[in-house]
Amino acid sequence: MGSGANKLIIKLNQRFFLGLTALAVPLLTFLAPKWLSISGIGPSWAVLWLLPWALVMGPVSASIAGLCLGLVVDGIAIGQITQVPVLIGLGFWWGRLGRRGPRIERSLNLGLLALIGAFVVGLSVWIQNFFLSLKNFAPFLIAWGFHTLLCQAVITGLLAPIICSLLLIFFRKRYSSF
Repeated sequence: MGSGANKLIIKLNQRFFLGLTALAVPLLTFLAPKWLSISGIGPSWAVLWLLPWALVMGPVSASIAGLCLGLVVDGIAIGQITQVPVLIGLGFWWGRLGRRGPRIERSLNLGLLALIGAFVVGLSVWIQNFFLSLKNFAPFLIAWGFHTLLCQAVITGLLAPIICSLLLIFFRKRYSSF
């Protein structure tokens, strides 16, 4: 094998290693640490991983990652509600921000983007739940859905400056080497 083949193998290994970090999302979803929750509602781990990935890798890679991540998260949950379209859209939007906008490095920016992303994911789930159970939709479900949406968005926004900053540094360091 020539040096070109070795460089290709190294590049593929590094991309595979970066993609392996996505396995933390279903693992953390299964574990669901109670100390990282508000009223028993944990953060959106998919949003916390997808945001730094999209900012570094760009819109196409982030959309594919959003699709894969959405399928994995939907496989964990039971029901007809899906997060796939929202995660694809967020990945594309954040990927465009990372490629075309100024470099996002501040913790407050990451927290705000994660808060918006978690809110959009929660709103999508709530709207799908509303339309799928239109006949049985009780008024208390509106308050429950809003409470869940708000708690998940807040905890995701609070954890994002820590988690997303570390992942952003990790992804940029690994991605810049190839």
